[in-house]
Amino acid sequence: MFYSRHKFESLLAFCSFFTVFIRSDCLRRVVWIDCRRMGNLISSSTGSLSSTACVQLVQEMVSQNCVVIFSKTTCPYCKMAKNVFNEIGANYKVIELDQHNDGKRLQEALAQLTGVRTVPRVFVNGSCIGGGSDTKQLHQQGKLLPLIERCSPCCVTEGSGSGHFEPSK
Repeated sequence: MFYSRHKFESLLAFCSFFTVFIRSDCLRRVVWIDCRRMGNLISSSTGSLSSTACVQLVQEMVSQNCVVIFSKTTCPYCKMAKNVFNEIGANYKVIELDQHNDGKRLQEALAQLTGVRTVPRVFVNGSCIGGGSDTKQLHQQGKLLPLIERCSPCCVTEGSGSGHFEPSK
C-alpha cells in the first residue's frame, strides 16, 4: 500500500510506528515496523491478503532481507532463534504472525513454501534454515555466521529493510 508523503507523515505522527524503505526493482514500498522489539516487526494494516498474495509477501520479504524470522511472540523456540541473532549481533527482520492481521494465511504460505507449518521459520540469504533448534545448532557448529556473511549486497545495504537494532541493556 502506497501513501503520499503528507498522508504518511500524518499517520506517522498518529502512530508509534516507523518506516523502512525496501528496494524492489527500483520501486520503494512502505513497510510498517514496530521498533519496540529486537529486529524489525512487520505489521499489516489490511488483514485481507489472498493466499497468493501471502506467498508473494513471504517470498518478497525473504528475497529482500538477509535474515527473516517468521515468529510468534509467545513461542519459546522463536525466542531462541531471535536470541541467537541477538548474541551474534546480526540484523534480522521479524514477522510476528500472532500480531499480523494475515498471520494465519502467512503461516499457511510458509507451510506451502517450506513443507513445515511450525514456527519459527528462519530464512538466511533466501533459504529456510529451519526453526529455533536448527538455528541454534548451526550457530553452535559455527555454520550460521558464514551463511549471514554470504548475504547478497541487496540484503545488507542501508535502506534494504534488513534493519539495525541495538541490543537491550
